[in-house]
Amino acid sequence: MNKDHHLNLLGHAWVLWKENKTLELMDECLKDTFVESEVKRCIHVGLLCVQNFSEDRPMMSSVLFMLGNDGAILPEPKEPGFFVGRGSPLERSATSPTPISERNTITITDLEAR
Repeated sequence: MNKDHHLNLLGHAWVLWKENKTLELMDECLKDTFVESEVKRCIHVGLLCVQNFSEDRPMMSSVLFMLGNDGAILPEPKEPGFFVGRGSPLERSATSPTPISERNTITITDLEAR
């Protein structure tokens, strides 16, 4: 993995997934305490749960099925929707002064059940 990239945890997990190195997410002190296939399955399902579009994310009943059945076929995850790296506009907005034109604004998110 490129040590020069500046990603959040999800971005780091995504890069390791694409490089087929997901086990690098595990703390090395745990190396003899887990079942490799179970860790990979959990990471795979986790990446499915953070897909950019809600219709691509599995329902909770599907998540439970995927985690509880080794034989379940899992779809390939797409790039996560919450992929924020250091230096991104989202992170910069928290550290740099906000221009006057962007002050006093509000964003409302209306959540709807699937």
